[in-house]
Amino acid sequence: MKNRSSEIREAIRKAAVALWGSTPVLLGAVLLISLSNALIPKSAYAMLFNRIGILDSLAGSAVGSVLAGNPLTSYILGGEFLSQGISLVAVTAFIVAWVTVGIVQLPAESIMLGKRFAIIRNTTAFVMAMLVAVVTVVILNLI
Repeated sequence: MKNRSSEIREAIRKAAVALWGSTPVLLGAVLLISLSNALIPKSAYAMLFNRIGILDSLAGSAVGSVLAGNPLTSYILGGEFLSQGISLVAVTAFIVAWVTVGIVQLPAESIMLGKRFAIIRNTTAFVMAMLVAVVTVVILNLI
């Protein structure tokens, strides 16, 4: 029977090998996200929204899903979008999808967590982003 420390060393070694093997995919996803954030001007997003609640929610979730990012950046973008006249439902859907859905990271997530899990998680997060956006705006309008 192996002792506990050798089991831990073996687990760490296996994790390191798996992480090293997925490094190219992870690096590609990070570079693609950075490139899209740098190439698409923030003012271009205003053309995607049409001020119809459900459609804005769908558009916001779609854009946020493709252009993944971190929460801090999403709040800055959200403020800019609101100042450009984009609806609150679109901005909320964008922010939620931005941090929870990752189409660009889907290949890396599929490799590390399994294809079925990655697809179900991203689909659920996409639908929930739209739902959260609509519920948030309804609640804010009631207050």
